[in-house]
Amino acid sequence: MPFINLVDPELVDALDFFPAELMTAIGDDPPKARVMFQPIWDSLADDLKNAPVTIEERTIPGPEGEIGVVIYQPPTPAPRGGLLWIHGGGYIVGSGRNDPHGIGFAEHAGCTVVSVDYRLAPESPYPAAISDCFGALCWLAENTDELGVDPARIAIGGASAGGGLTAALALYNRDHGGPDLAYQLLIYPMIDDRHETPSGREITHPTVWNRELSLKAWRMYLGAEYGRESVSPYAAAARARDLSGLPPALVTVGMLDLFRDENIDYAQRLMAAGVPTELQVYPGMYHGAEMSVMDAAVSIRMRTAYRDALRRAIG
Repeated sequence: MPFINLVDPELVDALDFFPAELMTAIGDDPPKARVMFQPIWDSLADDLKNAPVTIEERTIPGPEGEIGVVIYQPPTPAPRGGLLWIHGGGYIVGSGRNDPHGIGFAEHAGCTVVSVDYRLAPESPYPAAISDCFGALCWLAENTDELGVDPARIAIGGASAGGGLTAALALYNRDHGGPDLAYQLLIYPMIDDRHETPSGREITHPTVWNRELSLKAWRMYLGAEYGRESVSPYAAAARARDLSGLPPALVTVGMLDLFRDENIDYAQRLMAAGVPTELQVYPGMYHGAEMSVMDAAVSIRMRTAYRDALRRAIG
């Protein structure tokens, strides 16, 4: 059945929310794509301007220089749960100023959100991003008093490439003696550079995150590691052989997402490794659709479900 016939009717018109020109630029001209992408993303936050969340942009020390972070604080009394949020964008575009998610999680879950402005590919390929994310996580854990965060309730989360970095960070943190984590929130995570599954081959629509674009993004992110059988699990978490000892997880994805099958497989492997894991798959949803059409019924269900999951974990 053609892709378009499977899309939820409320989401069809938004297939052009991210125009084909932007999708092409992400793979062929990242600086141009960044200029095009941010205003579109920022427009999603227009309805959140009156939310009771304070926003602070600052820089923090990292292992390889300063790291930009954006801190979202709700009016909830301290100590609160804390979320290290990692933005999406194929490892190529996006920024730590991620108001739709930062405000959304802070308000709904009553937690402090620290959104990390990690270095982007291709200018800074792997391992720059994971280094920045680990540095930001350690900073969060070391500054819980200042941030009003309960150190026993720290979670990590992200969407798309941010979800991929979240999964990789959980592995890196486990293997490098990082802080204890209460939860990992994996929203359609980008975790497998091979895309050899059915969904990894069949999603080719030009205005959604598709196979051709994703392979280009992986090539830029992995740099010299691209195409190797020994790609590090800290770059592509699906490559990890041992998933034991990781924090509880939510994996959520749309049925029409390029990452569907690799996400389902990862969730099953987490369960097999003894990690408490919830898996959600939404019919009719393509990649990122819950943020493209905010008021669609399926979008509301998806956003509410993953925000509720975070609130249960660290609220």
